[in-house]
Amino acid sequence: MCRNFGTPEQQELDSMTVAEAQNYAAAGHFAAGSMLPKIEACVHFIQGGGHAAVITCPAKLSLALDGETGTRILP
Repeated sequence: MCRNFGTPEQQELDSMTVAEAQNYAAAGHFAAGSMLPKIEACVHFIQGGGHAAVITCPAKLSLALDGETGTRILP
């Protein structure tokens, strides 16, 4: 996952806090029909008591669980 996706300022996000995720979302970094619903779900999960969330594709799930890929959302 990236902020400033598709621009020269594109930056890959390996992890971010809930506050950072909310700020990036408010700034329009995540498309409504793409990454925004995933970010919102992760934020909701953590605010409900979850310890962490990870966004990845199914094919890379085992790598994401080992911390090798994906984007982690933390409290």
